[in-house]
Amino acid sequence: MGFKKNIRFLHKWLGLISGLVVFIVSITGCIYCFHDEIKDLTREYRKVEIENKPYAIPSLLIKKTKELYPTATADMVIFSGKDRPALVYGTIEGVPHYIYFNPYSGKFIFKENLNTDFFKIVEDLHMHLLLPQEIGKQIVGISTIIFILMLFSGIILWWPKKRKDLKNRVKIKWNAKWRRVNYDWHNVTGFYISLLVLIIALTGLTFSYEWMHKAMYAVGNLGREYPKDGFTPAIDSTLTATSKANPVDIALSQAFKAKPKDEMFFVWYQGEKSAIITGSYPDAMSFDHQSNLSFHPKTGTLLNSNLYENKSPGMQLQEMNYGLHTGQFFGLTGKIIAFILSLLAAALPVTGFVIFWGRRNKKSKK
Repeated sequence: MGFKKNIRFLHKWLGLISGLVVFIVSITGCIYCFHDEIKDLTREYRKVEIENKPYAIPSLLIKKTKELYPTATADMVIFSGKDRPALVYGTIEGVPHYIYFNPYSGKFIFKENLNTDFFKIVEDLHMHLLLPQEIGKQIVGISTIIFILMLFSGIILWWPKKRKDLKNRVKIKWNAKWRRVNYDWHNVTGFYISLLVLIIALTGLTFSYEWMHKAMYAVGNLGREYPKDGFTPAIDSTLTATSKANPVDIALSQAFKAKPKDEMFFVWYQGEKSAIITGSYPDAMSFDHQSNLSFHPKTGTLLNSNLYENKSPGMQLQEMNYGLHTGQFFGLTGKIIAFILSLLAAALPVTGFVIFWGRRNKKSKK
């Protein structure tokens, strides 16, 4: 068998093995691209009137959550922007929820069950195929690796033998029979989107495999080590509170002071044996350029500062991963591009299967 014939055989069977998963992952990624915009249009509780007041302290929101739902945990408080409600994330009888409050008055607005939220279901389907997480992410991860191999094998198959044949490889012959149009669509769109879809696939692998996450860190740092990136502050459990203020409130107020121009903040309380972690982002609903501070869970004393500008290039690249994967890093334009790429990627296994089925029937008739 010739080289291209071997590649074609490999491309065909890899596609048949992974095609259904690639289609599901691509089409759900396409649906998820504008989830924030769609939710803002359809859910009134996601916006509030801006008031010239400071935010309610997070301990108040945690207290109100537990008063409303006595079995609830309150693991994280999020202030998503001046015109958005504050969120308390936690579980109620084991089910994850967002509890929405007015960020200024602390008034309860809405309770959202994340297990029944449409876009959370789409996200879980995208990442785990609605299977148990450890099983689903492996299936998605392996299928993504196969898809990456298929992008390379597809380029090899697309590559023309002669320069004069190039013009037939970069455009679809729309006036031909439908089977030829399908064949051209598969080859031409596959070529045009290959590089950008490769980036989406590689960044997607970080959600399935820790080694890919570490690889991004190593690439960003060019192999150099930054010990501060992995620093975990020790917690002295013998210390006691020296202030009447709640450590969670102290932590978030310090985060506001450290990054006064940032728009989105969170404070994460993990119990008395772990540090309180705060995070902030320059833009609301955009998960890039994250700055973090760590505080003692009893005293609220600052233990570690890791502002975005002081993070290593590798850590900054890791934290860009979500924005690159979803297109969010490039704003609305990036989301539109990611939407189109996901839609075209979803079409590849469909058009590829039509090519396979057509050739199979042709051989049967002969």
